[in-house]
Amino acid sequence: MYQAHFGLHQMPFSLSPDTQLFVRLSDHESCFLLLTHVLDTGEGFLKIVGDVGTGKTILCRRLLRYLDENTEARERFHAVYIPNPMLSPVGLYRAVGQELGLELDQQSDNNALLDHITRRILALAEQAQGVVIVVDEAQSLPAETLEALRLITNLETEQQKLVQVILFGQPELDDLLDQDRFRQLRQRITFAHYLKTLDRRATRQYIEYRLTHSGYNGQPLFNRRSMSQLHRRAKGVPRMINVLAHKALLSAYADQRSQVEPRDVQHAWLDSQPRRGKPGRGLWFAVGAVSILLAVTLWRLV
Repeated sequence: MYQAHFGLHQMPFSLSPDTQLFVRLSDHESCFLLLTHVLDTGEGFLKIVGDVGTGKTILCRRLLRYLDENTEARERFHAVYIPNPMLSPVGLYRAVGQELGLELDQQSDNNALLDHITRRILALAEQAQGVVIVVDEAQSLPAETLEALRLITNLETEQQKLVQVILFGQPELDDLLDQDRFRQLRQRITFAHYLKTLDRRATRQYIEYRLTHSGYNGQPLFNRRSMSQLHRRAKGVPRMINVLAHKALLSAYADQRSQVEPRDVQHAWLDSQPRRGKPGRGLWFAVGAVSILLAVTLWRLV
């Protein structure tokens, strides 16, 4: 839509967790270093906690990419990814088994499933490979399923744990783990990282990195005032920064301007507010202007 106007080769602020656009923010880098440290030292459990939109999923994807593409990590670990943890214990065991290369669709007995998984994990251990179970949206784990996950992690030798678990979740994950039934599991969580929102400096770093790596090469698209407005309205939350930056670029494009102004950010923010059945005015104005531009362009080509 506005890529050609601003000289971009891709959308810089997509909501999809594109690891190619991962910004090495100080807090996110600290978190990733902790993740790799935990893997290297063989700790059993790690939890990454952050509010909605603070970057948990892209960190999760970056970790999975590291486990797949880093030669040493690929040789040492077999990754198991659970993106939808709202599973029964049987569903969890089947999902883990499938990621481990087992055919368990017909199995429905917890003990039989766990036995198959245990034997597979032991076979991987003989090949000097540990299993890393990565759970996204872990706050949605049913209590019984979290207990089933704990049972998988009981496997260990005198020297090391054969299964490591990394939980990515919203603050509600702490509420789940605070239940008395999980006091033993809480003791196994040796490390935790709580993601922070971005300050003004980090917001500018985030915006400029994504624009540059999407092909932009020119004067700052967001001046000091528009950047300040963007940070204030997004409250430092990366997902909201993406939403507002995208809509602000659309607004500037609709007026055929080469720079985003504070009013564009304001339109973007107004459009993003909940309005029971009423669409935001800012985006409607922008979309209308873009439609006119496209119509004029097509008319000239006829």
